[in-house]
Amino acid sequence: MSAKAEDAGRLDGLKWVLVTLIVAGGVGGNIYFSGESLLYRVIALLVLALIAGFIAYSTAKGAAFFELLKGARTEIRKVVWPSRQESTQTTLIVVAFVVVAALILWGLDTLLGWLASMVIG
Repeated sequence: MSAKAEDAGRLDGLKWVLVTLIVAGGVGGNIYFSGESLLYRVIALLVLALIAGFIAYSTAKGAAFFELLKGARTEIRKVVWPSRQESTQTTLIVVAFVVVAALILWGLDTLLGWLASMVIG
């Protein structure tokens, strides 16, 4: 392992500690300033989230995570989504099977309850 890679690994650890401190500071600050306007608190949290996100992105794991997100977005674009008609038909088929299964179970329950009452008396 090269010295440069080892330094980057050490810096990554410090960056993650900094990200954790920023997130904890945002949560604590939101609680501490709960009396202030919600708008100001949301703006402050968004700014802190952007700073933490930028620092996290500059780490090796953060960059790999964002590459994963880009790959997932590409794969989602490849998905062939069902049309409205297909979704409606599938939903109706599922509802019909649920109703049929419910009727069968109700009938079995009634039959077994009747048989049990006959045996018990």
